[in-house]
Parts: sequence; structure tokens; C-alpha cells
Amino acid sequence: MRKLWCMLVAAVWTAIMFFVSITAMILTLNPSRSVWVARRLWSPVLLWAGGARLEVIGAENVDPKRPTIYVGNHQSTLDIPAHFISVPVDFRYVAKSQLRLVPFIGWYLWLAGHIFINRGDRSSAIESLERAARKVREGTSIFLYPEGTRSHDGTVLPFKKGPFALALKARVPICPVTIEGSASLMPKNSWNITPGPVRVKIGRPIDTTGFAENDREGLARAVREQIIADNLSLGGKGGDTEAAIALQGKEGIAQQRASAPTSKAS
Repeated sequence: MRKLWCMLVAAVWTAIMFFVSITAMILTLNPSRSVWVARRLWSPVLLWAGGARLEVIGAENVDPKRPTIYVGNHQSTLDIPAHFISVPVDFRYVAKSQLRLVPFIGWYLWLAGHIFINRGDRSSAIESLERAARKVREGTSIFLYPEGTRSHDGTVLPFKKGPFALALKARVPICPVTIEGSASLMPKNSWNITPGPVRVKIGRPIDTTGFAENDREGLARAVREQIIADNLSLGGKGGDTEAAIALQGKEGIAQQRASAPTSKAS
């Protein structure tokens, strides 16, 4: 019964909020009003319907006046409303291009100026990241999920390096945002809802100026290690610190680290 209830609430409320967002943007001529609608109206109802009890730790690390790239691990569809609430700034998501086709949600993301990235087309992906970098330099914060997909068991998956090129181009801080509990509440590819706590920990911003302009992997590893540590502190499973970087073109599969050759004594 809860499954049907959540599906009904999500569908109806998302459709209603889509039209509310469009109206707000038209009346104010300000796309940022759509983010306010998502945070204050859409997200609380979805979390309520799912029985999520949201707890936010480290809210003092969010600075609405500072352009920032927020980077989070991804466990569940419910992460999106949870992050809208827990990170109360005017940010834009970097989302898969496939989401553009999803009724209401995809239309909302497009009209509100969120950024779609086609990971299957390298040149298109680079162009999307360049566009995101321009937004950040102009003062807009960005939120992205470098795992590229939701974790199937709550562990922190390998990170893609591409999104960190964005941070190195924009030279703004990266703020790690760690979520735990949403995978248990609503697992990947499932509408089986189990009410419970969802914890979000916002870490201290990481200064990107300490990394070389082309050190995407070093920055990705540093951010991921912080998210793993914070996930463990929230009672999560953490992740494999060695399997840190995703294989090119793959999500959730780590590339093999090169090992130094060994010589045998004769």
C-alpha cells in the first residue's frame, strides 16, 4: 500500500509543482524561483510520502554567497529532494542527458537551467562541462554526482574524473556532501519503501587551488576519500579507497591502478 501511495504522491505532486515552477519563473522572470519551489514545496512532500526523517549535519559549511561545486555520493532517487533541502543555495544540477526525456522532471531541469551531460559523447560532455564552468564563474553553484549512477548497495562507487575538470577550470571550492540511509529507504530501481532516517553530512570545502590544473584524478581521490570517511561516520558502508576512479565509459567499475614492476632476485 505504501508503494502505491508513494507512486501516486510523487506523480501528482511532481506534475503540480512543474506548473507552479513554470508560473513562478514567468511571473518573476527569474529561473532561480524554480529552485525555491523545488526546495520549499516539492522536496518536503516527497520525503514525507516516503517516510524519510531527514537529518543534516554540517550546515555551517554551506555559504550561499560563495560559488561552490557540491559533490555527493548517490544512493537513491530520494537523494535529489534530500539535497535540495539540505543544501539551501541556488544551485544547478549536472544531470544525465537521458533525464531530459523524463516527463515533468526533465522538462523542469531544462527550463530551470540545469545542465545535461551526454557521457556517451566525449565532445558533447566536454562542451557541457565548459558550460557548467561558465555558470560557476558567473556565480552559480553546481551540484553533481561523480559516481554517475546510484549505488546498488549503498557503498561509495568509483568516481568519474570528468566532473573534476569542471572544478579545476572554475577554481572554486568543492564541498563534499555525503548521504546515508536513502538506499535502505528506497533502493535503486525499486519502489519498495521502508521508512527511516536519511542523514546528510556537509563537509568542509576543499580548496581546488592546491591542485594542478590537470590533476583531475588527485582531486577526485581527495574528495572521494572525504565522502567515504563521512559515510562511515554516519553508519554507512564506506567504499574501497583503492578502487577510486571509474573505468572510462563505465559507471560503477573501477579502473585498475598501475603497479610497479617487480624483479626477482637471481
